[in-house]
Amino acid sequence: MDGWMDSVAQNSRLAKDYGPVYSLRQGSDRVVFVSGYRMVKEALVNQLDSFVDRPKMPLFDDIFQGAGVLMSSGYPWKKHRKFMVSHLRYFGEGQRSLENYIRVECGYLCEAFKEEQGKPFNPQFTLTNAVSNVIASVLFGHRFEYNDGNFRKFLELDNEAIMLIGTTIAQLYNVFPSLLKHLPGPHQTVLGNYKEIELYLMGEVKKHQEEWNPEQPRDFIDVYLAEIVKLKEDPLACFNIENLKASIIDLLEAGTETTTTTLRWAMVYMMHYPDIQKKVQAEIDNVIGQSRPPALADRPDMNYTEAVIYETQRFGNIVPLGLPKMASKEATLGGYIIPKGTAIVTDLASVLLDKNEWETPDTFNPQHFLDSEGHFRRRDAFLPFSAGKRACLGEQLARMELFLFFTALLQRFTFTAVPGEMPSMQAALGFTHSPKEFRFLAVPR
Repeated sequence: MDGWMDSVAQNSRLAKDYGPVYSLRQGSDRVVFVSGYRMVKEALVNQLDSFVDRPKMPLFDDIFQGAGVLMSSGYPWKKHRKFMVSHLRYFGEGQRSLENYIRVECGYLCEAFKEEQGKPFNPQFTLTNAVSNVIASVLFGHRFEYNDGNFRKFLELDNEAIMLIGTTIAQLYNVFPSLLKHLPGPHQTVLGNYKEIELYLMGEVKKHQEEWNPEQPRDFIDVYLAEIVKLKEDPLACFNIENLKASIIDLLEAGTETTTTTLRWAMVYMMHYPDIQKKVQAEIDNVIGQSRPPALADRPDMNYTEAVIYETQRFGNIVPLGLPKMASKEATLGGYIIPKGTAIVTDLASVLLDKNEWETPDTFNPQHFLDSEGHFRRRDAFLPFSAGKRACLGEQLARMELFLFFTALLQRFTFTAVPGEMPSMQAALGFTHSPKEFRFLAVPR
């Protein structure tokens, strides 16, 4: 493999040779890499305010122009992050709970799987559509049917872009942008896809502008439009249409890609470890039964299922390097002085696979999250959502979705490999660590 995932393997080798903090030259810039639970925690948690800005990343800068919450820094980032956290909570819990959105979507997803009649199929885009519908309901005020061609195209464009961002050429664009800007390659596809994505989202925004009633906000877009008016006197906060578009992309991607990928890995692992799948189903039958769908209230009684979900996140290692951060002030890390403005990459893969923290780091083992009595236990080195002030905004939503989608599907189906087509445990090349495409059988129980 090359590109993004190859750099993960390279980082592991370099950390062994040079220790948990080392630097590399990328073009004219120096990038510091931080590995292992102890040192990553020091950077992100113990030094909470030291590494919260984003460095220049030409590919992402060309896409987002520093807008939104993912790629912004300083005052605009603080204002947007605070706004998103409060209003996701409002639309998720103040009107209809996020749990209700997810449970409704679980019903649609199970029906879609049932329609496959136990025959081989690729679940990727139906699953992506289902997961995306939860955050879409918050953003747009409605879900999208699985046969909606326009939304399917949007999801396909986004998925292709995320995969291509992990290629070597796309990564080189960040080092030599002025050269590669004029050459063909996957980076041009990424930029073209995001232009189409923006056009699609602009249609939703314009529709909201035409129907907007500030007295009756229906969703996130309506509330953001009100914030643009409210903060006219604070231009440095950067609440405007460009930031609205970028914020929608941030939330859609954060609310879709990693959760969908985790669920796809869960399907792969259940096919590889049928005994674990049977134990999850036994717990579902014992706690929930077959007469009603799962609810979040069931989670405290489902220790084994919860352990399997957490282990899927740990072993799946979905975002191994995350996005680079930048020292917002001079800091010291591992005895080294990190000058202000230096880019740092925290190697989350090295945390989730840290031999000092996990009993069997290279094995899929739900016992990592169970104590001697079979009760669920949290682990300090479980950082799939990163940590600190740049931790994933959607962590709470993702946890709810993973539990409800996973249990709803295994309550009604057994995941079985198509004869001769056992899905690979090797990841596909991409920005995220995702399974290669596969077909499988969702056999009704």
